[in-house]
Amino acid sequence: MNAGLATAVTRRNLLAALRGRGVLLVLLAIGGAAGALLTRFVPSCLTRWAFVGYLVLTIADLLVRPGFLRPRAPGEAVPCGPRPIPAALGAPIGAVAAFLGVGGSVMTVPMLRRAGHSMHAATALANPLALVIAVPAALVSLPAGPVAGAHLIGFIDPIAAACLLAGAIPVIVALRRRPPRIPDHLYARSYLGLLILVTITMLAAA
Repeated sequence: MNAGLATAVTRRNLLAALRGRGVLLVLLAIGGAAGALLTRFVPSCLTRWAFVGYLVLTIADLLVRPGFLRPRAPGEAVPCGPRPIPAALGAPIGAVAAFLGVGGSVMTVPMLRRAGHSMHAATALANPLALVIAVPAALVSLPAGPVAGAHLIGFIDPIAAACLLAGAIPVIVALRRRPPRIPDHLYARSYLGLLILVTITMLAAA
């Protein structure tokens, strides 16, 4: 729902970058459904540590490889504007995002950034991509059958979902009315900082 609301308030000229990407969107949805289905057969502790491991690898990648925090070398610059995400990566991105629960944006924002998009454009475009993954993944997870916790609906925790929405909706609405003027390099560092914060939180809760 957060991704849907954020997509709805995104400027149309930014979303125009996804026109003609139907194959990518379909494969993202298929991957999202497959990843959510796979979680039924894997112990939750394994998924949790795989989540943390993926975040650690992503943080290391953003720090070490140029193109996210640091500009590319002159010979590696994006030649003719931002490049699209290859459609063939749709299914793997959707499957990993839904299986680990990292959210599609954790995978697509670095890819879009390195493809030549600004952080503002990369984060905006990541929302509809995450939405395409999340909808089929949620549909697979809702009728998952009885699991621990009487308040759960399948694998969905409606109380946690409501809290996430309560925190996100005011921020999305406020930023839509008054978009912040954040320098691109600071935006990238803030994104990295959030990933580090999530990783620390997960380790503390383990």
